[in-house]
Amino acid sequence: MSKSKRATPATPPAVIDWSGIQVQRVEYGAGATIFTQGDAASSVMYVARGTVRLSVLSHAGKEAVIAVLNDDYFFGEGCLAGQLYRMATASAMAACTIVIVEKAEMARHLHAQPVFADRFLTHMLTRNIRIEEDLIDQLFNSSEKRLARTLLLLARFGEPEVSHRALPRVSQETLAEMVGTTRSRVNFFMNKFRRLGFIEYNGGLKINNSLLSVVLRD
Repeated sequence: MSKSKRATPATPPAVIDWSGIQVQRVEYGAGATIFTQGDAASSVMYVARGTVRLSVLSHAGKEAVIAVLNDDYFFGEGCLAGQLYRMATASAMAACTIVIVEKAEMARHLHAQPVFADRFLTHMLTRNIRIEEDLIDQLFNSSEKRLARTLLLLARFGEPEVSHRALPRVSQETLAEMVGTTRSRVNFFMNKFRRLGFIEYNGGLKINNSLLSVVLRD
C-alpha cells in the first residue's frame, strides 16, 4: 500500500482529501474487472475518475445491472458492516482510477476524522434514498419513465456541481438491464426522446433537462 499525497484544492468541493490515510490507487482499462461477485470483501473503493458498472448474476445465469457509478462514488462498502463476500461484480466501463482502502484502515479513519466520516455518512444516506426510489420506480412506473429517470441519474441531473449533462458511454443493452425491459423497447424510447429534443447525439449522448417532463408526467 502507498500513502496518497495531499489532494489539491478540489473542484467540485465534494472530492475527498485522502491525506492521512493509507490507500492504493489502481488504474483499470475499459472492460477490466475490478472485483467479481463472490470475491472476499476486504476493502472499500472510490471512483476517483471513470465509470464503474455493478452487476449481479443469478444462480440461473441471468445478469442484471444494478448501478453505473461515475466520479465521486464509493462502492464495496458492505465490508464495513460485516459482509464477507462481494455481492456484485464491478467492472470498468471506461478507463478508471480507483482508490482502494482496506477495511481496517477505512474504519480507523472514519473514527479519527469526523469530517471524512460525515462525508461518508452523506454518501450512505444518499445511496439508501436512491435504493428506495429505484424500488418505487420499478414497482409503479412504466418502462418509458424508468428509462428517462435512469438517463437523468446517469447524467447526474440535479447535482449543482455538475455543469454538463453528457452521459458516460453505455450501451442500449446495459440500459435495458438497468431499466428492466428489452433492448428493442429502449431503442424505441431513445428514438422518441431524440425526436422530441429530450436527448441529442453529437459524438456522444447529451441529456437535456426537458427529459424530466417524462418522469413528471401523470
